[in-house]
Amino acid sequence: MKRLLFMISAVAYTAFGSAQTMTLEQCRQAAVENNKQVEQSRVEQEKSSHTVRLYKTNFLPKFDIVAADLYSFGKSDVKIPGGHLPIYTYNDAAGQFVPNVTMNADGTYTLNQYADFPAQKMKFKMDNVFLGGVMFEQPLYMGGKVSAAYNMSKIGEKIAGLNIKKTESEVIVATDEAYTMVVRAKEMVKVAEAYKTMLDELYKNVESAFRHGMRTRNDVLKVQVKQNEVELSIQKANNAVRLAKMNLCYYIGKPLDADIDVDATELKEADNQGVVVDPLLIINRPEYEMLNQKMELAHEQVKLTKSDYLPNVALTGGYTYINGMKLDGKRLIDNGAASAMVTLKFPVFHFGEGSHKVRIAKAEERLASLEREDLNNKMTLELTQAANNLNEAIAEVKMTAKSLEQAEENVRMSRKQFDVGYETLTEHLEAQSLWQKAYADDVEARCNLFLMKSRYLKAAGLLQ
Repeated sequence: MKRLLFMISAVAYTAFGSAQTMTLEQCRQAAVENNKQVEQSRVEQEKSSHTVRLYKTNFLPKFDIVAADLYSFGKSDVKIPGGHLPIYTYNDAAGQFVPNVTMNADGTYTLNQYADFPAQKMKFKMDNVFLGGVMFEQPLYMGGKVSAAYNMSKIGEKIAGLNIKKTESEVIVATDEAYTMVVRAKEMVKVAEAYKTMLDELYKNVESAFRHGMRTRNDVLKVQVKQNEVELSIQKANNAVRLAKMNLCYYIGKPLDADIDVDATELKEADNQGVVVDPLLIINRPEYEMLNQKMELAHEQVKLTKSDYLPNVALTGGYTYINGMKLDGKRLIDNGAASAMVTLKFPVFHFGEGSHKVRIAKAEERLASLEREDLNNKMTLELTQAANNLNEAIAEVKMTAKSLEQAEENVRMSRKQFDVGYETLTEHLEAQSLWQKAYADDVEARCNLFLMKSRYLKAAGLLQ
């Protein structure tokens, strides 16, 4: 039997030897590097990092250059009416200059001395007006809005980083499944080839016995029917190998028709150690920490909402230069000045708008808490199920291995009994068929064990 399996392995090596052989770790790495969802998660993290830097700038003053230039064709006349201006003389008693007038009985006065002031007409023109300057604004107190927004951006960055880990673990599990499909398909080819070799050897003996009159034609036909069945099985198994390789190429970012092969060493060397469910293992999962961060995000959202209804204090200032407008052909304004201003905004009454918004934000925070509690329970259930599946897979591997040993011994004894005529051909074919099924079941169980191990590590947050 060992010699037979060695021959089949050699045939398989020859068939796949020219292909690029990839290990499980190489497939995982290629899948993570080429997966579009992982790439999207990384872009989201980059976006979140820039968002953190963006909100950090809100703590610093903002400087702006302001410039405006206005040209107007509008003109206007400024008229100042003429009249008499009193002449002032110095009064020693009063110690000051007083107008030289005589008061009348009705309260009016008569000018004793006066000077004529002619009417004036001046032309006013806008012409070209330029304004330029440097302005700055520094928030002093925004009710906690700036710090809350900054903290929310940092939480968003953490969530984006955790989402990369989550996506990578999902991609690794999917890659493990695709990798295992290739191994399973290749092993099934070996099973079918080994079974075919058995049948071919049996056919030679039965056909030789038929020619010597020791077997009937019916016996030869029985073996030929089995040979036809195994030929179809080989064809299906080879088709499954090609399809499984195309599926793996899709996950690792290679062309679907790329010539690749896989190294099944890690699957064969998988440990058979059982696991005990520890609910605390879920804290290793990125999803667990993501839920905590979402809870913190909702808490900061409450602070941000409250800040809209707290006093806001800001300092603004700058330097402005203005040049423009003409009066009688002369430039009227040509100077600059510095300025500073402190503004205070205090919401007084908004018909309960603020309280409703805060209550909505607190409700969102409560919903985030309930979601965390619910998903933590689901993750615990998932971990328990994954551990049970792994332990069952380990037990199944032990059982199928033992069944395969028994089937091999059964075939060996059946062959001896058949050769000496103590067993019918039908019974011997049944023994071979049982061996083939036991072999296939063992392959299936080992592949399933590897998958259950991978899914358990993901559920426990231990998949690297």
